[in-house]
Amino acid sequence: MNFKSSFKINGTIISNQFIDDFMASANGEYIKEYLFLMRHEGEEVTVSMIADALNHTEADVARALSYWKAGVLSEAAVSKPEVSSAASETACSGRPPEVVKKEIPAPSANRKSYTPDQISGLAGDEDFSQLLYIAQKYMNKVFTQRECEVFAYLYDGLHMPAELLEYVVEYCVQGGHTSIRYIETVAISWHEKGFKTVDDAKNNALTFSKDSFAVMRAFGLSDRNPGDSEREYMDKWFRTYGFTKELVMEACSRTLTATHSPSFPYTDKIIEGWKKAGARTMEDIKRLDEQHADRKKSGGDKGTKAAAGAKGKNGQNQFQNFPQREIDYDALILEQLTEFK
Repeated sequence: MNFKSSFKINGTIISNQFIDDFMASANGEYIKEYLFLMRHEGEEVTVSMIADALNHTEADVARALSYWKAGVLSEAAVSKPEVSSAASETACSGRPPEVVKKEIPAPSANRKSYTPDQISGLAGDEDFSQLLYIAQKYMNKVFTQRECEVFAYLYDGLHMPAELLEYVVEYCVQGGHTSIRYIETVAISWHEKGFKTVDDAKNNALTFSKDSFAVMRAFGLSDRNPGDSEREYMDKWFRTYGFTKELVMEACSRTLTATHSPSFPYTDKIIEGWKKAGARTMEDIKRLDEQHADRKKSGGDKGTKAAAGAKGKNGQNQFQNFPQREIDYDALILEQLTEFK
């Protein structure tokens, strides 16, 4: 096929080197900024002018200029000091332009706040500088002040090793998560779990992968990867609750018996019930089953009378000391039928 433009030649020349070496790796919005600057090369332009023309925020423009300043744009390409000033300062060095500061959200209540000057000071730390460089490469972007602040907190505030933080970014990006909030959450979670090295994180991930694969296979879903909500359920069972694979597999089996189809919410109800009942082993589960069977066999009225006869002088039922040792599987099935189907 051979295409020909319908426009007369009165246009902007773009270097083949830009197309060959820079365009493919750049954010699409950044390319728009570059093309606009080339179209108005030699003219006086401002950040607000570019933002209005492209329907971008002024902070978007400042980040794009910072990106292209590294080896593509020179100050001569932009004639007004307002723009070249923004382009000359990256988001992580010195005090950022005021337009960038407006976008910075308030830090988390539990996260130490870092000023631009403090972050600039950390830039003298070779490990921290390397961390920012690698993280920006992984995430294919130039960091904002907010993103630099998060990494400063993780590295300097929590004293997490740079190598481990680099792996946090790699782990999240490979999983399709590039949000700084997501990366910060994962990093803090690893810190709370006591991870000190990349091997700690890899071993934990490997164990979780094996356990999660076992759940997917038990549900007949081994032909695909788990979705986000399914990962969240399994993360809660294995990591938050600390249940063994044996107990989770038992809950999956009971789910299929009761519902005849995979149901993560229903399995979650079973496991939550076991947790509230204090069950941690298969022996505990068997005792819960026996209690449930005894209640069904004796009947509601008989159970009520027995409970009343067990009251002491203070009017309290002797079984009230262990209310968590009971679980109503019938109620779970009813809830499954009315809520999850």
